[in-house]
Amino acid sequence: MNTGMKKATAILFSIALLASVAAGCGGNDKKSGETASTAASSSGPPVTLTVEVFDRGVQGQPDLNNNTWTKYVNEKFGKPNNAIVEYVSVPRSQEVDKLNVLMAANQAPDISFTYDGTLVTRYAKSNGLYTLDELLESQGQQLKSYLGEKVLSYGIYDGKQVSIPGKRTLLAWNGMFIRKDWLDSLGMPVPTNQDELYEALVAFRDKNPGNVNGVIPWATAAAGMNYTFGNLVQSFWGEMSEEEFVTTTNWLKPGNKDAFKWLNKLYDEKLISPDFALDKTTKQADADVSNGKVGFYAANWDYPLLQKIRDPLKQNAPDANFVPVDTFKNYEGKYLKEIYNENGLFSFIPKSSKNAELAMKYLNWMADPEVLFFLQFGQEGVNHKLVDGIPQGIAQTGENMQMSNLNLDYTLVVNGAELGDTEKNVRTYAAALAAGDQDYEKLAIDSYKINTTDGYTGFYYGVPNEANIKYGKTLGDMNKQMIDRLVVAKPAEFDALYGKLVNEYMDAGGKAVQDENVKNYREVIANKK
Repeated sequence: MNTGMKKATAILFSIALLASVAAGCGGNDKKSGETASTAASSSGPPVTLTVEVFDRGVQGQPDLNNNTWTKYVNEKFGKPNNAIVEYVSVPRSQEVDKLNVLMAANQAPDISFTYDGTLVTRYAKSNGLYTLDELLESQGQQLKSYLGEKVLSYGIYDGKQVSIPGKRTLLAWNGMFIRKDWLDSLGMPVPTNQDELYEALVAFRDKNPGNVNGVIPWATAAAGMNYTFGNLVQSFWGEMSEEEFVTTTNWLKPGNKDAFKWLNKLYDEKLISPDFALDKTTKQADADVSNGKVGFYAANWDYPLLQKIRDPLKQNAPDANFVPVDTFKNYEGKYLKEIYNENGLFSFIPKSSKNAELAMKYLNWMADPEVLFFLQFGQEGVNHKLVDGIPQGIAQTGENMQMSNLNLDYTLVVNGAELGDTEKNVRTYAAALAAGDQDYEKLAIDSYKINTTDGYTGFYYGVPNEANIKYGKTLGDMNKQMIDRLVVAKPAEFDALYGKLVNEYMDAGGKAVQDENVKNYREVIANKK
């Protein structure tokens, strides 16, 4: 990428879920200013506002429609607006399929949401969503001020606001972690580049500093799951123009082949989990890490803090000390890594809703700092305690229990802790995950800093890639299979296999997606002039 470019940009190839939306999705054709029903009058019967909520199947969770948080919503928002807020639970693992069924039957909640931007585009294209520009002006000024123009722009389709993106307060994505206690026992430094990491992995394999049965220098799992290769692949990419960096499929970027050849070398030398391609659920990788067998792994930036990893690791290997690392530099000497865009989930109002104005009032109310604070942290002394000005959660059961970290599923306008300051947000999130363990809290803070250094976000075109909508699911599946096959291939067969698989990928729709990226990119740039 050219030196001097203000910010590296890249195209995120989303896996487009080709769910068919029935014609009923487009039923009601009213404009946003022509809502069939607004908030009920103070003297009439209350209006029921339906709002989607994820059912994550958390053990011991209370009634998702009757708990501390929903009671607060109905007391503070429902009563003043003569409304009853009713939550419609959707299984997290089936949310897209369930949402498609509800939309097709004109039964989707008044406020529905998804993380799948392509799905929102499909609904908007089939005329299934309210346009929200007028409602934002009349009922959403607080919301507009909180989210800002940049975040709201991710919810625009064909020049119209069709969804309300949540603000993502923490942008880190992937991270890499290494056993410092193993390095210390070997007298080795924390690696800062590719060669030093390689030396550490070889030492883990040959000297087994943890004295474990079946040591795994680098643990990973099948492509597309929680475990990743960090920013290794980006570090191999060569110089490109901004247009090439943004629009070219990763498989054709200069240096991409060399990145996978290096991974293939590591696998051949038994430095990577031997059966990683069979680990479709990450259960094996999780077990290996938490049993103390692993020296290095790459996953979400906060993965070591998850209870399923942290608690058994403490029990099985009490001295284990994973620390975040940055080891892959590119040709410019940067640790280039992809981070999240500023938007989180997408909330939208289906055309079938009769309560569009009330729905916008609800989202606008939620943008109040006092409301957000309570929904995320609850009551001091009951749900949290303040430590150096940072709210730290108190473990809860029953109706006070949060089904997702910081009540993500009840705070639709924000993803991540919101205290008005990035440093405080990171500390708050770290404290929430670490549950009072200062070592883990420091790990999270260090990991966030490392994994936003030299970060770039996906390029936002503002228009859908129709080829990606058509071929995205197929290409996403192929992408996973290609990664797995290339890493485990016999080294002598790697070059031929890489060429063969990339040609098949491009023929299966990759070229069509890339060509449309080029077209859309040039239009965006031309419109900026």
